[in-house]
Amino acid sequence: MSSAKLNRHGVATALLCAGILAGCQSDPGPDAQNMARTTLQTAPADLQLVCASAASNAAGQGTKVLPTGSQQIDAKSYSVDLDAGGRKFRCVVDDQGTVTSLQPA
Repeated sequence: MSSAKLNRHGVATALLCAGILAGCQSDPGPDAQNMARTTLQTAPADLQLVCASAASNAAGQGTKVLPTGSQQIDAKSYSVDLDAGGRKFRCVVDDQGTVTSLQPA
């Protein structure tokens, strides 16, 4: 093969590789301000544990209690959903760690 043909094949190969790599760029995803977790405040972990402890006392000591969801109700209180061995509870706790309500859900 002549050097001109080899050079054209090299250029074509380089362009093909560049095209393939350009198609492999990942999507940067949504901006932080458009993500759901930034618009909904969840209860801090320590307040979720306070609610889990209260639900454990209500369900019976030794019952495994797991928080399944939470959200901020207002500036000073949170609602925490709990699963206590299959029994569902909803707890309301203030920002100081005082449980103001614990009801079966």
